[in-house]
Amino acid sequence: MDAEMEDAETRAEIEWDGGGGGADAVLALAAGGASVSLCYHQAFGPHDDLVLLEAADDLLPDLLQGRVTVRGRPDEEAVLCTPSATYSMKFVGTSNSVFLIPPGEPSAPCLRPDNTNGDANAADAVAAAIKLAPGNIELVRTAPRLDKLRSLLRERPYILDEDLGDGFQHQKGLYTWQDLCKLIQASDGELLDGLNTLSAVEIDGFWRTVDAHSMNTILDMILHNSVLHDWPLNAVPENDVLSVMESDGFAHKIVTHCLNRFGTKVEQEARSFWSLDEKCVCLQFARRVLGAGKMKLANFMDKWERSVPSGMRVDLQMLEGEVLCDKLGAETWVHAFSVAHLPLTPAERFAALFRERLKWEWKDLQPYIRDLRVPGVSSEGLLIKYTRRTQPSSEAEPIFTAR
Repeated sequence: MDAEMEDAETRAEIEWDGGGGGADAVLALAAGGASVSLCYHQAFGPHDDLVLLEAADDLLPDLLQGRVTVRGRPDEEAVLCTPSATYSMKFVGTSNSVFLIPPGEPSAPCLRPDNTNGDANAADAVAAAIKLAPGNIELVRTAPRLDKLRSLLRERPYILDEDLGDGFQHQKGLYTWQDLCKLIQASDGELLDGLNTLSAVEIDGFWRTVDAHSMNTILDMILHNSVLHDWPLNAVPENDVLSVMESDGFAHKIVTHCLNRFGTKVEQEARSFWSLDEKCVCLQFARRVLGAGKMKLANFMDKWERSVPSGMRVDLQMLEGEVLCDKLGAETWVHAFSVAHLPLTPAERFAALFRERLKWEWKDLQPYIRDLRVPGVSSEGLLIKYTRRTQPSSEAEPIFTAR
């Protein structure tokens, strides 16, 4: 009996695929304004493998040319990704009857509602439906889910002189581009932007961040060699610094990554130079000083100023989104609080901020939310949704508390 049913289903699929269902006649209604009769295709059924997808016109080229992927683990909500954008997928039911009719002329076998055979050429049996759709999937532009990317890259940061060894166990916690595409719900373009924001680099096929201590060591050696060889910090010769660093045992790719993180490459007279960015370098030294914990602002500024390379000048404004200052009596104290360590989703971001402080002045809050990007929602919209604003007077600084 099962074999007969499978054979019947196979014949129905062949008839459906091979014969037209009359969709051409339905499409012609728009031009002629006529009516069309409807019957059941012989292959009519639930067809759970067919789902309607509602897509805007600007998505059609990517959909029709196969440039979209559906990403998400079994325990996650699926998203649809184009090469540059991410869309949430939500099933929306409909109270109207939506019939799916295969393409082609009205020539497929069909059944009347009373299960009697109908004539596909008759006036009352023009189009043959193969499925009654209960709804469709709606696509809504959404922010990429990159919090998971950060946690994955933290599993095995690159450490100088490490030995990965061979075999699967030695590669645990390491992820290739293909691995990340399977695990992260983001388009390829957004995933690459996320890797760049996290200062990740591809090493031996795996995308990784560089351990903070290792990065400090490489930066110190570049600065030390700049003094030793009299290289200006705004024009460090690329070939020379790479040659010297490689002779000291530092990998070419890691040194280049460090130069790219703390400087900008410039071309002069057919030679490549690196101009170290004062803010980036000074910020790295500030993080080192603040590694000791909370300290008085005056003490911090003194230690910070003495630690940076000669010729560079520190400014507290360099540390927006990196440190918080607290007034305790007559003293001002400073401690590390980096936006880079905060969640990327708005709800979790604001929750973390209000755990740190119950009240925020705008000048302190703004550096910690300006990187939030939610399609279709402005920064003002996020503030309205997640905060309450109070302002004692028009001249006073607005205060934000949790909603």
